[in-house]
Amino acid sequence: MKKKVLGLLLTVAMVAGMTACGSEPAASTGGDAGNQGGELIKVGIINNDSNESGYRTANNKDLQNMFTEENGYAASFAYSNMNDEQINAAQKFIQDGVEYLLLSAADTAGWDTVLKDAQTEGVKVILFDRVIDADSSLYEASIVSDMDKEGETAVTWLTNQNLSEYNIIHLQGVIGNAAQKGRSGALNAAVEANDNWNLVTQQTANWSAEEAQQIVQSIIDSGESFNVIYAENDDMAKGAVAALDKANISHGVGKDVIIMGFDCNTWALQELLNKNWNYDGQCNPYQASKIHEIIQKLEKGETISPKVIIMEEKGFDANEITQDDIDKYGI
Repeated sequence: MKKKVLGLLLTVAMVAGMTACGSEPAASTGGDAGNQGGELIKVGIINNDSNESGYRTANNKDLQNMFTEENGYAASFAYSNMNDEQINAAQKFIQDGVEYLLLSAADTAGWDTVLKDAQTEGVKVILFDRVIDADSSLYEASIVSDMDKEGETAVTWLTNQNLSEYNIIHLQGVIGNAAQKGRSGALNAAVEANDNWNLVTQQTANWSAEEAQQIVQSIIDSGESFNVIYAENDDMAKGAVAALDKANISHGVGKDVIIMGFDCNTWALQELLNKNWNYDGQCNPYQASKIHEIIQKLEKGETISPKVIIMEEKGFDANEITQDDIDKYGI
């Protein structure tokens, strides 16, 4: 098994005072969002780079559309795919006196000190999109996808294809975040458990189509055989397919190479409908309305139970997907 880790530092952009409303899409909620004194609720929102993927673009837009002055919020946003930069942004938001810190962590580790500082200053923390390695007493709620289940659902689908041999190109996301861990973990377990499962290569393409294309092209040039590409997001699957097309290698239903992606971008689901891809795992980006509901409960002094709220998600098979599925679930 070959393992390489390619690093790519992504730039950080700080945008203060950005405003937003709605989720999937949500209508304006008007005056019910304000606090008892009628003042705007001050929130600091830390997210990954909005250009990271189609999923992240949809997720960021959903947050921007919800956390507006119209909906009762004064929102500041910070973006980075680097954990240390996110931590610095969180510390600044705490110093600026936000009432709520909303966090989608770039990495699962390293957040204890920040969360304890927030608690000391009376800042309520709500996690979204990704879990972190921290005691649940340090945050109010966690609205996340079950990344482990996403990986397990995909690997179960792949197992059910009953191939005589699985020679897999595994394109990983940014190493260390919850999405990468969940989607990688299930595949690694299957490879360990099955003698006829082989990782031709396992490399991070950092969610990037361009990096994925380069990795797959290098495998093609090496002459190694493969029949599955397991890409941890749609953009990397797209890049992989570009390399296959350039080399005139067939892919999709009944073809030489099985193509698997995650996120359910509309264009990716269309590739399934056209039978050019085989599988796409859903990752639901529309979390803003649930975060808003939690904030409203906290403003009323209510306790959030359960703390962990799992987004509903599924996987799509090219042989079963319909246009209605694309219209309903595409992002």
